Amino acid sequence: MLKIQEIRELIKLIDKSSINEFKYENDGSKIVLKKNAGTAVSYQTEEVPVQPVVNQAPPARESAPAAEPVKASPEVQQETKAAEEDASLHKVVSPMVGTFYSASSPEDDPFVKPGDQVSKDSVVCIIEAMKLFNEIESEVNGEIVKVLVENGQLVEYGQPLFLVKAE
Repeated sequence: MLKIQEIRELIKLIDKSSINEFKYENDGSKIVLKKNAGTAVSYQTEEVPVQPVVNQAPPARESAPAAEPVKASPEVQQETKAAEEDASLHKVVSPMVGTFYSASSPEDDPFVKPGDQVSKDSVVCIIEAMKLFNEIESEVNGEIVKVLVENGQLVEYGQPLFLVKAE
């Protein structure tokens, strides 16, 4: 049986594709994923019915009176400055949930490292999702400033992988 994280990844992939229905059977378990008329995806299993979860916002609270501002320590000021600099950099983000690999094999050099120049559509890493190896490409021309994840680390959808100083 597929793990819930694998099912979520399948839902995301099917939602972005032109596929309207997907069926998967393994060891007596069956999963059927169907797109509705809109963009939502419904799914079910024969073993255990699964219902989509609707996130509800917590009720609004009354705000407390504002406190006087506190002067930040030098360490916090440095972190704030670094965050502002990071905001000017382009982030290459993970388009899926999976395992991050910096090279095509353990013996090979990484695709990129800090200081390397990249061009638009050049491969910067590989993300493995459900036994499929997906090459991730840079969206901009520029210089790799920082690699934000480690080789073999699990990454989430939308998680920043690299900071690039765009040209």
